[in-house]
Amino acid sequence: MPEYKNIDSTTVEGRRTAERLLTLKFELDKVIPAKTVDPTLLLATWNLREFGGTKSGGREDEPLLYIAEIMSRFDIIAVQEVRDNLDALDQLMGNLGGWWKYLVSDVTLGEQGNNERHAYIYDTRKISFGGMAGELVPEMKKEGGVLKSDFAFSRTPYVAGFKAGWFKFTLCTQHFYYGEDKADDPQRLQEAKAIVQLLKKRMKSRDAWANNTILLGDFNIFSTNDETFKAIEMEMFEIPAKLKGTYTNAVQDRPFDQIAFLARDVQTQLGLARAGTFPFFDHVYRDADWQTYQPQTTLNKYKQWRTFKMSDHLPLWVELYVDFGDAYLEKKMKTPAG
Repeated sequence: MPEYKNIDSTTVEGRRTAERLLTLKFELDKVIPAKTVDPTLLLATWNLREFGGTKSGGREDEPLLYIAEIMSRFDIIAVQEVRDNLDALDQLMGNLGGWWKYLVSDVTLGEQGNNERHAYIYDTRKISFGGMAGELVPEMKKEGGVLKSDFAFSRTPYVAGFKAGWFKFTLCTQHFYYGEDKADDPQRLQEAKAIVQLLKKRMKSRDAWANNTILLGDFNIFSTNDETFKAIEMEMFEIPAKLKGTYTNAVQDRPFDQIAFLARDVQTQLGLARAGTFPFFDHVYRDADWQTYQPQTTLNKYKQWRTFKMSDHLPLWVELYVDFGDAYLEKKMKTPAG
Protein backbone atom coordinates (compact mmCIF):
# COMPACT_ATOMS: atom_id res chain seq x y z
CA MET A 1 0.00 0.00 0.00
CA PRO A 2 1.44 3.39 -0.95
CA GLU A 3 1.68 6.24 1.50
CA TYR A 4 -0.96 8.98 1.24
CA LYS A 5 0.44 11.49 3.70
CA ASN A 6 1.03 14.10 0.97
CA ILE A 7 -2.69 14.43 0.24
CA ASP A 8 -3.95 17.81 1.45
CA SER A 9 -7.62 17.37 2.31
CA THR A 10 -8.07 21.15 2.69
CA THR A 11 -7.81 21.59 -1.10
CA VAL A 12 -10.13 20.62 -3.92
CA GLU A 13 -7.22 18.77 -5.58
CA GLY A 14 -6.50 16.80 -2.42
CA ARG A 15 -10.10 15.69 -1.94
CA ARG A 16 -10.37 14.77 -5.61
CA THR A 17 -7.16 12.76 -5.41
CA ALA A 18 -8.44 10.81 -2.39
CA GLU A 19 -11.70 10.06 -4.19
CA ARG A 20 -9.97 8.90 -7.37
CA LEU A 21 -7.48 6.77 -5.42
CA LEU A 22 -10.40 4.93 -3.84
CA THR A 23 -11.77 4.31 -7.33
CA LEU A 24 -8.37 3.15 -8.59
CA LYS A 25 -7.98 0.74 -5.68
CA PHE A 26 -11.40 -0.78 -6.37
CA GLU A 27 -10.77 -1.15 -10.11
CA LEU A 28 -7.24 -2.52 -9.66
CA ASP A 29 -8.61 -5.15 -7.30
CA LYS A 30 -10.90 -6.36 -10.09
CA VAL A 31 -8.22 -6.56 -12.80
CA ILE A 32 -4.85 -7.41 -11.23
CA PRO A 33 -4.26 -10.50 -9.05
CA ALA A 34 -3.37 -9.95 -5.41
CA LYS A 35 0.32 -9.97 -4.53
CA THR A 36 1.58 -12.97 -2.58
CA VAL A 37 4.45 -13.50 -0.17
CA ASP A 38 6.00 -16.47 -1.98
CA PRO A 39 4.11 -18.32 -4.74
CA THR A 40 3.74 -15.74 -7.50
CA LEU A 41 5.59 -12.92 -9.22
CA LEU A 42 3.76 -9.94 -10.72
CA LEU A 43 6.00 -8.44 -13.39
CA ALA A 44 5.16 -5.28 -15.33
CA THR A 45 6.55 -2.86 -17.89
CA TRP A 46 5.41 0.73 -18.30
CA ASN A 47 6.56 3.55 -20.53
CA LEU A 48 5.97 6.68 -18.43
CA ARG A 49 5.97 9.48 -20.97
CA GLU A 50 8.92 11.84 -20.40
CA PHE A 51 9.03 10.93 -16.72
CA GLY A 52 10.95 13.74 -15.08
CA GLY A 53 10.34 16.13 -17.95
CA THR A 54 8.64 19.52 -17.79
CA LYS A 55 6.13 19.41 -20.65
CA SER A 56 2.60 20.40 -19.58
CA GLY A 57 4.05 21.44 -16.24
CA GLY A 58 5.56 18.07 -15.35
CA ARG A 59 3.95 15.83 -12.74
CA GLU A 60 2.39 17.15 -9.56
CA ASP A 61 1.46 15.20 -6.42
CA GLU A 62 -1.84 14.03 -7.90
CA PRO A 63 -0.58 12.01 -10.90
CA LEU A 64 2.40 10.69 -8.92
CA LEU A 65 0.00 9.28 -6.33
CA TYR A 66 -2.05 7.60 -9.06
CA ILE A 67 1.09 6.13 -10.67
CA ALA A 68 2.28 4.85 -7.27
CA GLU A 69 -1.10 3.23 -6.61
CA ILE A 70 -0.92 1.32 -9.88
CA MET A 71 2.74 0.34 -9.46
CA SER A 72 2.14 -0.90 -5.92
CA ARG A 73 0.13 -3.80 -7.36
CA PHE A 74 3.25 -5.32 -8.93
CA ASP A 75 6.47 -6.78 -7.52
CA ILE A 76 8.79 -5.28 -10.11
CA ILE A 77 8.25 -2.80 -12.94
CA ALA A 78 10.54 -1.97 -15.86
CA VAL A 79 10.14 1.70 -16.73
CA GLN A 80 11.06 3.47 -19.96
CA GLU A 81 11.42 7.20 -20.75
CA VAL A 82 12.85 8.19 -17.37
CA ARG A 83 14.56 11.51 -18.02
CA ASP A 84 17.83 13.01 -16.81
CA ASN A 85 16.20 14.72 -13.81
CA LEU A 86 15.27 12.11 -11.17
CA ASP A 87 13.21 14.33 -8.85
CA ALA A 88 9.90 12.87 -10.02
CA LEU A 89 11.26 9.34 -9.63
CA ASP A 90 12.41 10.09 -6.09
CA GLN A 91 9.01 11.56 -5.22
CA LEU A 92 7.30 8.50 -6.68
CA MET A 93 9.50 6.25 -4.53
CA GLY A 94 8.50 8.25 -1.45
CA ASN A 95 4.86 7.61 -2.28
CA LEU A 96 5.48 3.88 -2.72
CA GLY A 97 7.19 3.53 0.66
CA GLY A 98 10.64 2.78 2.05
CA TRP A 99 10.58 -0.91 1.15
CA TRP A 100 10.65 -0.03 -2.56
CA LYS A 101 13.98 0.47 -4.36
CA TYR A 102 15.07 1.32 -7.88
CA LEU A 103 17.93 0.77 -10.30
CA VAL A 104 18.43 3.28 -13.05
CA SER A 105 20.68 3.47 -16.10
CA ASP A 106 22.57 6.51 -17.27
CA VAL A 107 20.99 8.59 -20.02
CA THR A 108 21.67 7.69 -23.63
CA LEU A 109 23.18 10.77 -25.23
CA GLY A 110 22.60 11.93 -28.80
CA GLU A 111 19.50 12.88 -30.75
CA GLN A 112 18.07 9.38 -30.88
CA GLY A 113 18.81 8.72 -27.22
CA ASN A 114 16.59 11.64 -26.21
CA ASN A 115 18.33 11.81 -22.80
CA GLU A 116 16.30 8.79 -21.68
CA ARG A 117 17.08 6.33 -18.93
CA HIS A 118 15.69 2.88 -18.14
CA ALA A 119 14.69 1.95 -14.59
CA TYR A 120 13.63 -1.04 -12.53
CA ILE A 121 11.38 -0.30 -9.56
CA TYR A 122 10.93 -3.23 -7.20
CA ASP A 123 9.40 -4.26 -3.88
CA THR A 124 12.24 -5.53 -1.67
CA ARG A 125 9.81 -7.58 0.40
CA LYS A 126 9.57 -9.87 -2.62
CA ILE A 127 12.45 -9.10 -4.98
CA SER A 128 16.19 -9.34 -4.32
CA PHE A 129 18.64 -7.54 -6.58
CA GLY A 130 21.30 -10.04 -7.63
CA GLY A 131 24.15 -7.55 -7.91
CA MET A 132 24.41 -7.72 -11.71
CA ALA A 133 23.39 -4.67 -13.75
CA GLY A 134 24.71 -3.04 -16.89
CA GLU A 135 24.01 -1.82 -20.38
CA LEU A 136 23.80 -4.19 -23.32
CA VAL A 137 25.98 -3.12 -26.24
CA PRO A 138 26.72 -4.77 -29.62
CA GLU A 139 29.90 -6.74 -30.01
CA MET A 140 32.98 -4.83 -31.11
CA LYS A 141 35.23 -5.95 -33.96
CA LYS A 142 38.92 -5.20 -34.24
CA GLU A 143 39.88 -3.52 -37.49
CA GLY A 144 43.39 -2.18 -38.04
CA GLY A 145 44.13 -2.44 -34.34
CA VAL A 146 41.03 -0.39 -33.45
CA LEU A 147 37.79 -1.68 -31.93
CA LYS A 148 34.79 -0.75 -34.04
CA SER A 149 31.08 -1.48 -34.24
CA ASP A 150 28.87 -1.02 -37.28
CA PHE A 151 25.70 -0.77 -35.18
CA ALA A 152 24.47 0.96 -32.04
CA PHE A 153 21.12 1.04 -30.25
CA SER A 154 19.29 4.37 -30.31
CA ARG A 155 18.74 3.87 -26.57
CA THR A 156 21.02 1.46 -24.76
CA PRO A 157 19.18 -1.58 -23.33
CA TYR A 158 19.46 -2.06 -19.56
CA VAL A 159 20.07 -5.50 -18.04
CA ALA A 160 19.83 -6.54 -14.39
CA GLY A 161 19.61 -9.76 -12.38
CA PHE A 162 16.98 -10.46 -9.72
CA LYS A 163 15.59 -13.25 -7.57
CA ALA A 164 12.04 -13.92 -6.41
CA GLY A 165 11.80 -17.01 -4.27
CA TRP A 166 13.08 -19.95 -6.33
CA PHE A 167 13.14 -17.92 -9.53
CA LYS A 168 16.45 -16.37 -10.60
CA PHE A 169 16.10 -14.21 -13.70
CA THR A 170 17.67 -11.55 -15.88
CA LEU A 171 15.57 -8.65 -17.09
CA CYS A 172 16.45 -6.61 -20.15
CA THR A 173 14.37 -3.53 -20.79
CA GLN A 174 14.48 -1.51 -23.97
CA HIS A 175 12.76 1.34 -25.79
CA PHE A 176 13.14 0.54 -29.48
CA TYR A 177 13.70 3.28 -32.04
CA TYR A 178 10.44 4.78 -33.31
CA GLY A 179 11.58 6.73 -36.37
CA GLU A 180 8.90 7.27 -38.97
CA ASP A 181 5.29 6.58 -38.10
CA LYS A 182 5.20 3.21 -39.81
CA ALA A 183 5.65 -0.47 -39.09
CA ASP A 184 9.10 -2.00 -39.40
CA ASP A 185 11.31 1.05 -39.53
CA PRO A 186 14.66 -0.44 -40.68
CA GLN A 187 16.54 0.63 -37.56
CA ARG A 188 13.77 -0.62 -35.27
CA LEU A 189 13.84 -4.00 -36.98
CA GLN A 190 17.63 -4.15 -36.72
CA GLU A 191 17.45 -3.33 -33.01
CA ALA A 192 14.95 -6.15 -32.44
CA LYS A 193 17.15 -8.67 -34.24
CA ALA A 194 20.29 -7.50 -32.44
CA ILE A 195 18.92 -7.53 -28.93
CA VAL A 196 17.49 -11.05 -29.02
CA GLN A 197 20.67 -12.41 -30.59
CA LEU A 198 22.84 -10.72 -27.98
CA LEU A 199 20.68 -12.02 -25.14
CA LYS A 200 20.67 -15.56 -26.52
CA LYS A 201 24.43 -15.54 -26.90
CA ARG A 202 24.85 -14.23 -23.36
CA MET A 203 22.60 -16.96 -21.99
CA LYS A 204 24.68 -19.66 -23.67
CA SER A 205 27.79 -18.49 -21.86
CA ARG A 206 28.81 -20.63 -18.91
CA ASP A 207 29.14 -17.40 -16.95
CA ALA A 208 25.55 -16.29 -17.63
CA TRP A 209 23.96 -14.87 -14.49
CA ALA A 210 20.72 -16.84 -14.89
CA ASN A 211 19.04 -19.41 -17.12
CA ASN A 212 15.97 -17.22 -17.44
CA THR A 213 15.91 -14.04 -19.53
CA ILE A 214 12.94 -11.70 -19.95
CA LEU A 215 12.95 -8.95 -22.56
CA LEU A 216 10.38 -6.24 -21.91
CA GLY A 217 9.63 -2.64 -22.71
CA ASP A 218 8.34 -0.32 -25.40
CA PHE A 219 9.14 -2.05 -28.68
CA ASN A 220 7.05 0.35 -30.84
CA ILE A 221 5.40 -2.62 -32.55
CA PHE A 222 2.44 -1.63 -34.71
CA SER A 223 0.92 -5.12 -35.06
CA THR A 224 1.76 -8.77 -34.50
CA ASN A 225 2.29 -9.03 -38.26
CA ASP A 226 5.30 -6.70 -38.05
CA GLU A 227 8.67 -8.14 -38.96
CA THR A 228 9.89 -6.54 -35.74
CA PHE A 229 7.51 -8.72 -33.74
CA LYS A 230 8.39 -11.82 -35.75
CA ALA A 231 12.13 -11.21 -35.22
CA ILE A 232 11.63 -11.69 -31.47
CA GLU A 233 9.60 -14.89 -31.76
CA MET A 234 11.95 -16.32 -34.40
CA GLU A 235 14.71 -16.36 -31.79
CA MET A 236 12.53 -18.50 -29.49
CA PHE A 237 11.45 -15.69 -27.18
CA GLU A 238 7.86 -16.46 -26.20
CA ILE A 239 5.17 -13.89 -25.45
CA PRO A 240 2.40 -14.94 -23.02
CA ALA A 241 -0.72 -15.96 -24.93
CA LYS A 242 -2.91 -13.38 -23.22
CA LEU A 243 -0.58 -10.55 -24.25
CA LYS A 244 -0.31 -11.32 -27.96
CA GLY A 245 -2.02 -8.53 -29.85
CA THR A 246 -2.93 -6.64 -26.67
CA TYR A 247 -3.07 -2.90 -27.34
CA THR A 248 -0.83 -1.03 -24.93
CA ASN A 249 -0.91 2.60 -26.05
CA ALA A 250 -3.38 4.86 -24.25
CA VAL A 251 -5.75 5.09 -27.24
CA GLN A 252 -5.58 1.27 -27.47
CA ASP A 253 -4.96 0.70 -31.14
CA ARG A 254 -1.36 -0.65 -31.19
CA PRO A 255 0.56 -3.35 -29.28
CA PHE A 256 3.63 -1.16 -28.75
CA ASP A 257 4.80 -2.78 -25.50
CA GLN A 258 5.79 -6.41 -25.04
CA ILE A 259 7.06 -8.95 -22.50
CA ALA A 260 8.99 -11.83 -24.08
CA PHE A 261 10.52 -14.86 -22.33
CA LEU A 262 13.46 -17.13 -22.95
CA ALA A 263 13.08 -18.65 -19.51
CA ARG A 264 12.99 -22.41 -19.12
CA ASP A 265 11.79 -22.31 -15.51
CA VAL A 266 8.50 -20.59 -16.42
CA GLN A 267 8.16 -21.28 -20.16
CA THR A 268 5.43 -23.88 -19.70
CA GLN A 269 3.24 -21.37 -17.85
CA LEU A 270 3.05 -18.77 -20.58
CA GLY A 271 0.11 -20.27 -22.43
CA LEU A 272 -2.20 -19.89 -19.44
CA ALA A 273 -0.57 -17.15 -17.35
CA ARG A 274 -2.80 -14.31 -16.24
CA ALA A 275 -1.73 -11.10 -17.98
CA GLY A 276 -3.06 -7.84 -19.34
CA THR A 277 -3.04 -4.05 -19.21
CA PHE A 278 -4.75 -1.45 -17.02
CA PRO A 279 -6.60 1.39 -18.85
CA PHE A 280 -6.16 4.07 -16.20
CA PHE A 281 -7.87 6.85 -18.18
CA ASP A 282 -11.16 5.06 -17.52
CA HIS A 283 -10.74 6.05 -13.87
CA VAL A 284 -8.42 9.09 -13.56
CA TYR A 285 -8.04 12.09 -15.88
CA ARG A 286 -11.16 10.79 -17.62
CA ASP A 287 -12.66 12.33 -20.75
CA ALA A 288 -15.46 13.64 -18.52
CA ASP A 289 -12.89 15.53 -16.41
CA TRP A 290 -11.83 17.78 -19.29
CA GLN A 291 -13.49 20.93 -17.90
CA THR A 292 -12.10 20.26 -14.42
CA TYR A 293 -8.47 20.22 -15.52
CA GLN A 294 -8.37 22.21 -18.76
CA PRO A 295 -11.45 24.46 -18.99
CA GLN A 296 -9.77 26.92 -21.40
CA THR A 297 -8.77 24.36 -24.03
CA THR A 298 -10.34 21.63 -26.20
CA LEU A 299 -11.00 17.98 -25.44
CA ASN A 300 -8.34 16.87 -27.93
CA LYS A 301 -5.72 19.14 -26.37
CA TYR A 302 -6.73 17.89 -22.93
CA LYS A 303 -6.24 14.29 -24.05
CA GLN A 304 -2.70 15.15 -25.12
CA TRP A 305 -2.02 17.14 -21.92
CA ARG A 306 -3.07 14.27 -19.64
CA THR A 307 -0.51 11.89 -21.20
CA PHE A 308 2.22 14.05 -19.64
CA LYS A 309 0.54 13.56 -16.25
CA MET A 310 0.04 9.79 -16.49
CA SER A 311 1.36 8.41 -19.80
CA ASP A 312 0.51 7.65 -23.40
CA HIS A 313 1.18 3.96 -22.65
CA LEU A 314 -0.64 1.52 -20.39
CA PRO A 315 1.18 -0.70 -17.91
CA LEU A 316 1.53 -4.26 -19.24
CA TRP A 317 1.77 -7.12 -16.72
CA VAL A 318 2.00 -10.88 -16.29
CA GLU A 319 1.70 -13.16 -13.28
CA LEU A 320 4.17 -16.06 -12.91
CA TYR A 321 4.21 -18.96 -10.46
CA VAL A 322 7.70 -19.00 -8.93
CA ASP A 323 7.46 -21.48 -6.05
CA PHE A 324 9.30 -24.50 -7.45
CA GLY A 325 9.64 -26.22 -4.07
CA ASP A 326 7.20 -29.05 -4.77
CA ALA A 327 8.88 -29.97 -8.06
CA TYR A 328 12.28 -29.88 -6.36
CA LEU A 329 11.14 -32.23 -3.58
CA GLU A 330 9.52 -34.61 -6.07
CA LYS A 331 12.80 -34.76 -7.99
CA LYS A 332 14.65 -35.54 -4.76
CA MET A 333 12.26 -38.40 -4.07
CA LYS A 334 13.05 -39.98 -7.44
CA THR A 335 16.83 -39.60 -7.31
CA PRO A 336 18.40 -43.00 -6.53
CA ALA A 337 20.84 -43.24 -3.68
CA GLY A 338 24.55 -43.67 -4.29
